[in-house]
Amino acid sequence: MNYGQHPGWIEVISGVMFSGKSEELIRRVRRAIIARRRVQVFKSHLDARYAGLYSVSSHDGTELEATPVDSAAEIFRMIRPGVQLVAIDEAQFLDPDIVSVATVLASRGVRVILAGADTDFRGEPFGSMGDLMAVAELVDKLQAICVVCGDPACRNQRLLDGKPARYDSPTIMVGGRESYEARCRHCHKVPRKDEDQTRLL
Repeated sequence: MNYGQHPGWIEVISGVMFSGKSEELIRRVRRAIIARRRVQVFKSHLDARYAGLYSVSSHDGTELEATPVDSAAEIFRMIRPGVQLVAIDEAQFLDPDIVSVATVLASRGVRVILAGADTDFRGEPFGSMGDLMAVAELVDKLQAICVVCGDPACRNQRLLDGKPARYDSPTIMVGGRESYEARCRHCHKVPRKDEDQTRLL
């Protein structure tokens, strides 16, 4: 394949929900389009919020056309000859091969931009985001505002029926403002079974 003519690299935009990750990815892609770069945009098929399955959208409604994929290998198969920039949103949902795919594309002269949540609702590393951040040339970790105290938010608070989701809840549950809040470390709550038992004693 004939990839980009210039040296490639990897950029990662990470952070919590509502921190502006998709908005920043869209901004960078639009600037590349203005610069007449050949661009392809992908997203995980798991994310169909807001504008739907065939676009990347920010929480404020900004949109960008995108191709939904099930795996990192699918991205690699769909790359068009001559592409210069590949953008991937919701990278935390993709399989571990996303690291090697991004690395190979960058080595072939493609600028690769990946955006995703670096921690899950428990506050633990999410998918391959940590590995992507380790191999990237540029990493931007964005923060939101804690809805409880107003401090910088670094955690995704999952809510079920208005209460914090327990630790043993499924890792992946796609949602928006109805299911998640941005919170700081101190306001973030993830109850465990042993904590529930302790309260009963």
